[in-house]
Amino acid sequence: MHHNTFSYAFLTLLAAGLGIATPVGKPSLVTTFKVNLSDETPRMLKLIKESKLPDEPEYPGIGSTFGIDLDVLKGLKQQWLHDFDWNKQQDEINKYNHFTTKIENLDIHFIHHKSSSPDAIPLLLLHGWPGSFLEFLPLINPLTSPKNTTSPSFHIIIPSLPGFAFSSAPPANWTNADTARIFNTLMTSILGYEKYAIHATDWGADVGYSLYGNYNTTVRAGHFAFIPFFPLNGAQLAEEGVVLESELERFELEMAEEWRRTGNGYFILQSTKPNTIGLALSDNPVGQLAWIGEKMIDWSDPRAGSGPSVLDRRELLTGVSLFYLTKSFVSSTFIYAQNPNGFKDEYTKAATDAPLLFSAFKYNVGFWPPAKVAQVGNLVSYRNHDFGGHFPGLDNPAALVEDLREITTYWVTS
Repeated sequence: MHHNTFSYAFLTLLAAGLGIATPVGKPSLVTTFKVNLSDETPRMLKLIKESKLPDEPEYPGIGSTFGIDLDVLKGLKQQWLHDFDWNKQQDEINKYNHFTTKIENLDIHFIHHKSSSPDAIPLLLLHGWPGSFLEFLPLINPLTSPKNTTSPSFHIIIPSLPGFAFSSAPPANWTNADTARIFNTLMTSILGYEKYAIHATDWGADVGYSLYGNYNTTVRAGHFAFIPFFPLNGAQLAEEGVVLESELERFELEMAEEWRRTGNGYFILQSTKPNTIGLALSDNPVGQLAWIGEKMIDWSDPRAGSGPSVLDRRELLTGVSLFYLTKSFVSSTFIYAQNPNGFKDEYTKAATDAPLLFSAFKYNVGFWPPAKVAQVGNLVSYRNHDFGGHFPGLDNPAALVEDLREITTYWVTS
């Protein structure tokens, strides 16, 4: 890691001249940040090379039914060793404006890109597990500098959740409501935005929903691809009189029900014994590849890596490398145990009149029809896409960009 610390006044002056994102408002120590994990990569590659996988599957023919397929894992391992260059990926990551700041004694890493448009809306993008700031990188340029000058534009802020990547691990009793509080501080006191919008998915949706409801004077629009309420199954929806309108919705319901039946073992484990899996895999890059890779593959569109998706195997390996090289695998899993009520059974409405927009994607692991989303906020727009999955910023960035631009239609600051 490489830090350059500037005085507040100098940083503001420099940024004004160069057009770089900078804090305005209350003076605060902000540090420019450069990702530099190159010294850690030789050890990672050594461990990958020395890791022994079975020659043959224990039970031939099961494919990925009971977890990641052995042949898939072997292929990813070989690509990691022979056709993957962390330094090249790191150079790409460093094309963006990275900063760190300290809030409530936590070091918080964030990306901040400002649009040149005077009407640009500040937009906070919130990832989950096993995601990171990486899943939003394809959105930055289209949203800050659209090719069509009549398209809406945004100031983009992408923080790393506490315990993820370059943000320090939070205290043991830390919750997503605490994260919401410090992210509101980041947006208002440090970056000087009086009003802003959010986009959230996975655990970021719990943080985002807390911001949407509890910081309703500053958060004036919320866009979600996930909400922190457990999806209902078909029988429960029928009991509530919710009728699915399309084959796409019926397919999405099946995907969500299948996740509840066979895909949530990791959720239970990380909610109850995160230290066990965390320590078991903490110095095992191929183990982290199996654990994280399975989710990234299973939760994405089967067509991932082909247009419009950019979620190819190199992107997957970059994400896993980031977890391993930043030593954040253990701390990231604790978000489950620290938030036992993060996803709720009872649907409640947020105390805000701010518009709520929702985007559904075909292969996501949770499905909420419009009637359920409308129960938790001021739903003004619901879009459903037949391409994409749990990581739409990578799996269908073009659609997500268009959906996020719709925020401007409903943007109110009063």
